[in-house]
Amino acid sequence: MDIAERTAAAAGNEIDRPVPSAPSNRVWGSDAIAAVLRELDIPYIALNPGASYRGIHDSLVNYLGNTRPRMLLCLHEESAVALAHGYAKVTGRPMAAFVHSNVGLMHATMAIFNAWCDRAPVLVLGATGPMDSTRRRPWIEWIHTARDQGALIRNFTKWDDQPASVASAQEAILRAWMIANTEPRGPVYINFDLALQEDEITELPPMPTIAPVPANAVPLEVSLTRSASTATLPPALTVELASM
Repeated sequence: MDIAERTAAAAGNEIDRPVPSAPSNRVWGSDAIAAVLRELDIPYIALNPGASYRGIHDSLVNYLGNTRPRMLLCLHEESAVALAHGYAKVTGRPMAAFVHSNVGLMHATMAIFNAWCDRAPVLVLGATGPMDSTRRRPWIEWIHTARDQGALIRNFTKWDDQPASVASAQEAILRAWMIANTEPRGPVYINFDLALQEDEITELPPMPTIAPVPANAVPLEVSLTRSASTATLPPALTVELASM
């Protein structure tokens, strides 16, 4: 392969980078949500685009410039969550996967269950149509809306939430991150109201202070011990905090 061919191949592998928009002082709820994902230093977010999270998708592209996290386009929600599962197994760190409302979450259930069985930390993000019925567009946003989407996967996730404000959405992401990384680790789910994403806010709330999770982190060491003097007794389970 000559230089021209290598240059053409490299150009074909470049990710799409948005053209910077004109400077604006306008800020949206989805911008505040996207800002927390960057603050957590999440490198990638696997997704199959869906209208229920169009606000956050817009912020990932136009507010963050498709970097940190960089979007990884998938053709199915099960593939998106499985990709995040594999990333956690290799690096010891969770990455995010975004799934569409209702049917998107249903598509992802098998992959979420696999991550649960494997104790793999995965940050699953989802969305629903406006909970305020007066703000729903005819038909499509009615079938995109569910009162308790988390019920679909509650039996095989560590925690789920549906925040009702921008500040609580930021807190929910941080809490989900902490819970996913706490042993025994596993998948978590946050469901974002579409209206919350598209509401304009006066300014970004202050970002919380976040301690980074080191690669290949093993927060807990668990061992079974049995002494000779107590050999007839059941083994004792001891849990020790590992140095971080």
